[in-house]
Amino acid sequence: MANIRISNFYYLIAGILAMLFAVTHAWNGQSAVLPALGVGEISADTHTVFTYVWHIITAENLVFGIVFIIMSLKNDRSKIRFAAWMIVTILIVRLAVIVGVTAFHDVSALSDTLIDSIAIVIYVALVLIGTRMK
Repeated sequence: MANIRISNFYYLIAGILAMLFAVTHAWNGQSAVLPALGVGEISADTHTVFTYVWHIITAENLVFGIVFIIMSLKNDRSKIRFAAWMIVTILIVRLAVIVGVTAFHDVSALSDTLIDSIAIVIYVALVLIGTRMK
């Protein structure tokens, strides 16, 4: 059996969190958000688009988790730092879209984004700490 050595625990934790986010995002979508769409007056096409857009984020989180777990095992940090920065950039843009769109449509609903915002900030912080490891 191969001896697996974790080279970057921050990336490992970020990967586990990303996979957990994928599971909770899918679960929340299937149990709460997507069923609520069937109650309103939206077309089947709109429902389909909303469903796949929702699950794009789920799949993205799953891919990020797998990538960070693999990156946590790599020794050559210079080769993986760029990937980490790209994912951080995507996460920051994701947070900006969540907060910006929410603020644009209903400033009072910003408090509803607090848990997601905190999760993304912690996730980004772990990755950034991981990129600074020598």
